[in-house]
Amino acid sequence: MAKGNILVVDDNPNLLELIKMRLEAADYEITALGEEDQALSAFKDKAFDLCVVDLMLAQSDGITLMEQFRLIHPDIPTIILTAHGTIENAVEAMRRGAYSYLTKPFEPTDLLLQIERALENRNLNSEIKRLKDMLHERFDFTNIIARSGKMRAILDVVTRIAKLDSTVYIHGESGTGKELVAKAIHLASDRKDTTFVALNCAALPETLLESELFGHEKGAFTGAVRSTKGLFTQAHGGTLFLDEIGDMPLATQSKLLRALQERQFYPVGGESPVEVDVRVIVATNKDLAELVKKGLFRDDLYYRIHVIPIYLPPLRERKEDILPLAEHFLKKYSQQMKRDVKGLTPEAVRALMLHNWPGNVRELENTIEYAVAMTQKDMVTDDYVIQGKQSPAERAGGFPSDHAELSADVLKSLKDARDAFERDYLVKVLSMTEGNVSQAAKLAGKYRADFYDLLKKHDLKADEFKRTKPSYQH
Repeated sequence: MAKGNILVVDDNPNLLELIKMRLEAADYEITALGEEDQALSAFKDKAFDLCVVDLMLAQSDGITLMEQFRLIHPDIPTIILTAHGTIENAVEAMRRGAYSYLTKPFEPTDLLLQIERALENRNLNSEIKRLKDMLHERFDFTNIIARSGKMRAILDVVTRIAKLDSTVYIHGESGTGKELVAKAIHLASDRKDTTFVALNCAALPETLLESELFGHEKGAFTGAVRSTKGLFTQAHGGTLFLDEIGDMPLATQSKLLRALQERQFYPVGGESPVEVDVRVIVATNKDLAELVKKGLFRDDLYYRIHVIPIYLPPLRERKEDILPLAEHFLKKYSQQMKRDVKGLTPEAVRALMLHNWPGNVRELENTIEYAVAMTQKDMVTDDYVIQGKQSPAERAGGFPSDHAELSADVLKSLKDARDAFERDYLVKVLSMTEGNVSQAAKLAGKYRADFYDLLKKHDLKADEFKRTKPSYQH
């Protein structure tokens, strides 16, 4: 298999043939042409990895031809060959987009080396672009699943504050997606092409946390054999995300406060301040106001980070998001595992809607991943959803947690327990569908007329579940 497909353009037939022979011997596929029109036509019709173009051509010049190539495929590198090896020619070629240049006469090994480097650079840039596109696709706020009014309101806030440099304070239970929102803010900001650096403040002991944040100088402590840049420095020009900030020790809080106020800090063992341009986003699942009252969190730091607060509600408070999230995870893991799982049975949907999801979106994702891995059918049934919500001990034969939650109902009459369960289910389905009876009946596996009978039985009115467009305070 050829190492690359190269277009060579030179109006000297002898040199053109020589280059063609040398490159083909090195396992490249070569298209060698002497006229600009032919070269431009070939470039439009065929996929090339690199171009080698002579500076002085019969009808125009190689730089002009290169610029025509770049209008068609801007990411394909060009090496310019010139017999006029002046600095001016080289600088002009590079300024206008050439990858590099070679002065005639040149050694074949020099041309091969330039080609290898150009192709390696192109492959690297392609991979970086692929990863960036993948990151944007995953974390762009327009792709965050938000059917509920609460989440739509949050995304409205994100769009309005993303381009600011103000500190953002994200509060919510574990598993609600705090880092996802932080990355979405970063990617919607003017800092999107720079670094996003994340740190879990609960993951490191106090002795290491300060060094991780601010870096240290060589010899600052035992084991500091070289100077190290901290995360503030690494995030210069970009965004620093501090997760679980409520677990940060008081001593480190003091230094963080100074860094936020002055936008500079001293590395551990350092004598000179380091200035940084960083947008800071913090997150916590704790009540920092309560920690302030207990003396476990500095009040001045609390007010410094509590500039733009965003509260992420738990999944049990936004039931409308459960089904679209479940379908998203179902598609994701079906593709990853190469399983042909088409959807969820109505019973599985009921099980999802009736669970309180203490682990929030993270728990839901784990449940769907387990269900996709374990099911032997093309539809996920409720038994796999129930098993996916259980702990490993429960899956091994313990009593399912959902059954434990319902065990108190055995003291009621069977009819009362069934009616209470049925009404609760109807409320949750109507909330999820925002009062759309057709959708609710479909989810419940009922005919529309039968569903209306159930609503009448439990004195429920679909209109009470319809949502108006949320209004936001500016």
